[in-house]
Amino acid sequence: MKARTRAATLLLTPFFVLFTAVMVVPIGYAVWLSLFTEKQSGLGFGGTETVFTGLDNYTAALGDRAFLEGFGVLLGYCLLYIPLLLAGALGLALLLDSALARARRFFQLALFLPHAVPGIIAALIWVYLYTPQLSPVVQAMDAGGVGFDFFSPEGTLPSVVNIALWEWLGYNMVIFYAALQAIDRSVLEAATVDGASAWRIAFAIKVPLIKASLAMVGLFTIIGSLQLFTEPLILNKGTGSAVTSTWTPNMYAYTAAFDRNDYGLAAAASVLLALTAALLSFAVTRLTGRRKAGATSAAHEPATAGTAGTAARKEQTA
Repeated sequence: MKARTRAATLLLTPFFVLFTAVMVVPIGYAVWLSLFTEKQSGLGFGGTETVFTGLDNYTAALGDRAFLEGFGVLLGYCLLYIPLLLAGALGLALLLDSALARARRFFQLALFLPHAVPGIIAALIWVYLYTPQLSPVVQAMDAGGVGFDFFSPEGTLPSVVNIALWEWLGYNMVIFYAALQAIDRSVLEAATVDGASAWRIAFAIKVPLIKASLAMVGLFTIIGSLQLFTEPLILNKGTGSAVTSTWTPNMYAYTAAFDRNDYGLAAAASVLLALTAALLSFAVTRLTGRRKAGATSAAHEPATAGTAGTAARKEQTA
């Protein structure tokens, strides 16, 4: 027993050291920094001093309309992006897993390649494709009578969602495809023998069997969506788009820190965003856990009822 404890301690220690260094310490420093602010003495000619202000930075962030509107943008982004991503990735994975699919390795690689492109490069590529004077796509749309301004207030959110989909669709498709490949093929063969159609096998058998992967991808997608930063930041730089410097909470914190040098406000905004992500992660985890527990209990009920009936018959026979 002692040998196992020592081995577990030896193997887990590097993880906890790294976790403390890159997660616990930065979060603790951000919380500490959010409780202070820098003020200039006199009429601004003196030096700056760090003053403890308690929760004033949190109050300032929550009272700033730009910060709250950033959460509204994130809400619209999540409502549009997450369903499209999950449905698209799952649909592509089901197509690749079907018996009719050909050249699976080629399409896996082709769909995954956009994820290998760094986010900044991907955003720059799409800015080029969104610019009317440069983009052959926009010119073709105009020639076909489909006019759409990707930089307008109405077009900015779909433009950002499109970039994110291009980056992450193939990555999540690979996760779903790996989960589908792990399904016992005898189950699918039995359904085929029973006369189930391809659609019924896909949505009545395959999808329920990979619910854990769906929940995991959904959770990670929610967390990633709350950290939206790179794509709108590139659209904000010299494109004339409707994206402002405080369009998302992350951009608000970035602007507060590096444009206004208000590190206390930036830290408070970051902590509030982290708390939001933690609460949403907890809610999604609890929701999926309850559904899994309900499905497990429902699956055990027939077996329990059958056992009880057998026991009753045995008693009557006796």
